[in-house]
Amino acid sequence: MSVRGYLLAFSKCTVLLSMRMLLLLPAGLPVRSQGDSQSDNKVMDNITVRQGETVFLRCAQGDIVTHTAWLNRSSILYAGEDKWSVDPRVSLVTLNQEEFTIKIENVDMTDEGQYVCAVQTSSRPRTTSVHILVQVPPKIINLSKDLVVNEGSNVTLMCQASGKPEPSISWKLISPSGDLASDDEYLEIPAISRQRAGTYECTAVNDIDTDVQTVDITVNYAPSVSEGRDVGVTLGQRGVLECEADAVPEADFEWYKDDRRIFNGFDGMEIEVSGSFSKLTFFNVSEADYGNYTCVAINKLGTSNTSFLLYEVIEPTSSTLLQEGSTSLLDVTSSLLEKATSDTYAIQAGPRAVQDGSGGAMGMHSHTCLLFIVLLPFLLRF
Repeated sequence: MSVRGYLLAFSKCTVLLSMRMLLLLPAGLPVRSQGDSQSDNKVMDNITVRQGETVFLRCAQGDIVTHTAWLNRSSILYAGEDKWSVDPRVSLVTLNQEEFTIKIENVDMTDEGQYVCAVQTSSRPRTTSVHILVQVPPKIINLSKDLVVNEGSNVTLMCQASGKPEPSISWKLISPSGDLASDDEYLEIPAISRQRAGTYECTAVNDIDTDVQTVDITVNYAPSVSEGRDVGVTLGQRGVLECEADAVPEADFEWYKDDRRIFNGFDGMEIEVSGSFSKLTFFNVSEADYGNYTCVAINKLGTSNTSFLLYEVIEPTSSTLLQEGSTSLLDVTSSLLEKATSDTYAIQAGPRAVQDGSGGAMGMHSHTCLLFIVLLPFLLRF
C-alpha cells in the first residue's frame, strides 16, 4: 500500500473513532442517545416509507460545527461531504450551516432501523436520531398449483404471503360463484364434489395494497348419460338418435344395435361426436334398421349407457285414407239403419200408433232419405 493509501485509511479511522467517542458508545453496538447527560440528544418522529420510495434524512446544524455525520446503526453513511457508504442508493442532498440532509432511494426492508445524525461543536456534541419504518405491500409467495382430482378426494389449498404490516389472507370460490370461503392460509375441501370444481381466489391484504392470485380445480367424475328418447321414422326417411353424457374428462361414445357395435359408415349410418353429445344418423331407414340401440359413454372413471328404440311410422296414403273413410261411413250407415228400424218399431207399438201403419211407413221413408243424403258424397267418388 502507498503512503497516500495509509494516510487515507488513517484519516477514516480517526473520523470513525471520533464519531464513536462522540456517541460515547462501544464499537458494534447500536446507537442509543436517550439518557446521555453529556450530549444534547433529540429523537425525531418515526419516518414511515413504502418499499421502493425515497426517504430524506435531515439534521439541523449550527454556526460552530467541527464534525458531522450520518450513521446507520454502527456504520457511517456520510461524514461531512465524504461518502463512506458503498451503497449507490445513498447520496448527499444538502450540507451547509443550516442542515445536513442525505437521501436513500428505492428503500427496502434492509434499510429499516435507527439512523443518527451526530454533530460535534466547539462546546459539546449533540445527536438527532430517527427510526425508519418500511412498509411492504403484500406479495403472495407460496400458492398451491392448479389441481386435477377425482370426485370424493380431500383437497387442501395453501396461500402464503409476505408484507409489512403482515397481510391477512382469505380464500373464496369465484367461478362458479359459491358460498365456499375461508379467512385463513389454508382452505380445506373434504370429499370434493363436481359442484366444487372451478376457480378459487386467494387475496392477501394489508394497509398498503392487495395481491390476488387464483387456483383452478378440475374434478374428474364418471359419465352420466341422459335417458334415451325413442324415435319413430318412416321407411326410407332420415332418422337421428341423440345421446348426451355429463363427464370429466369428456366421455368417448360407442353405439350398439342389440349386441353388435356400430362403426362410422356402417350400413349407411354416421356417428358424430361433439363434446358431450353424440348422434347416430340413418340417411335411408330400412326394415333392418328398426330395433333397439344402445349408447355407451366411457371415460377413465367409469361407463354409463342408455337405450333407444327406432320404430316404424306408417304414413297415410290416398288408398288408406279412402279405406278408412269407407269404413267410417259404413259404420255411420249401419248406425242410422239400426236407429231407423228401432224408431219404426216404436211408432207401431206406441199407444197412439196408427192402425193402418201409415205412420211407420212415413218414418221409414224419412230415414231412407237421410241415409241417401249421407251416402251420396261417398257414391260420387266412384
